[in-house]
Amino acid sequence: MAKYIIKRLLISILTALVLVTAVWILVRLLPGDPFTSEKLSPEVKANLMKYYGFDKPLIQQYLTYMKNLLRGDLGYSMNYRNLTVNRILKDSFPYSADLGIRSLIFSVSVGLFLGIIAALNRGKFLDYFCVILAILGSSIPDFIIGSLLQYGFGVKLKVLPIAQWQSFKHTILPTIALGFYTLAHMSRVMRASMLEVVTQDYIKTAHSKGLSQPRIVIKHQIRNAILPIITILGPLVASILTGTFVIESIYAIPGMGKYYVSGVQTLDYTLILGSTVFYGIFLIIANTIVDILYGIIDPRIRIYK
Repeated sequence: MAKYIIKRLLISILTALVLVTAVWILVRLLPGDPFTSEKLSPEVKANLMKYYGFDKPLIQQYLTYMKNLLRGDLGYSMNYRNLTVNRILKDSFPYSADLGIRSLIFSVSVGLFLGIIAALNRGKFLDYFCVILAILGSSIPDFIIGSLLQYGFGVKLKVLPIAQWQSFKHTILPTIALGFYTLAHMSRVMRASMLEVVTQDYIKTAHSKGLSQPRIVIKHQIRNAILPIITILGPLVASILTGTFVIESIYAIPGMGKYYVSGVQTLDYTLILGSTVFYGIFLIIANTIVDILYGIIDPRIRIYK
């Protein structure tokens, strides 16, 4: 088990290194520079380029960034003057995480429930209803779902606020909009897994022993069918907890999305890099934890990997 964990950790470190390097190169390939849109004299622009180290060779800039990154220093934002990227992420991430946790709880609980209901009622109305809902959730972009929820519940019915992040009522629509895709994906995977488990020999043995149907469903079907869910939880947790830029923009939530979009528009290198690296490393950590947990739950994983 120790060998398996060490191997996963080394792969994660290598992945993080490749991610940071790739993002750094891609950001440098963007046309223009952070000060192109500003009306600056050549002398002032040259001083700013020198201040941020852009006058140095690219390899030296890269090594300096990596050295600062290892210390946890993401640098100063070029658009939000006198604010470090660390400070921006510290102030904005709690909103994204709050929205993400709510969406995760909503999507996982409802998605698993719908998947189980669909599998237990295969070929019936409830099954068709859950499948159609899952297809819609997987097909419709979240910004359209978010806009429809705003129009229906905020503009027409006037029962929920259409924007801001002030009270519980303000969180309902963005939570549903962000979690709808995950809910659909979760229900489809759970339904397929439940239908696969029901044909296994141990289910037939449980029936032959005279066990009640609820006990078979809870103790054998759900328990074994939920294993594949663990595999997809890693990227889902990371993507949801960091929030989505579109949903945060639609509902005027002061999360990471606002700053990331602003950073891209103004070519704020440090903010783009810091946000992307933060999200990427968060995703890598989540996947690593899921891999280790999956190896603990299913010993076969440790043998083949």
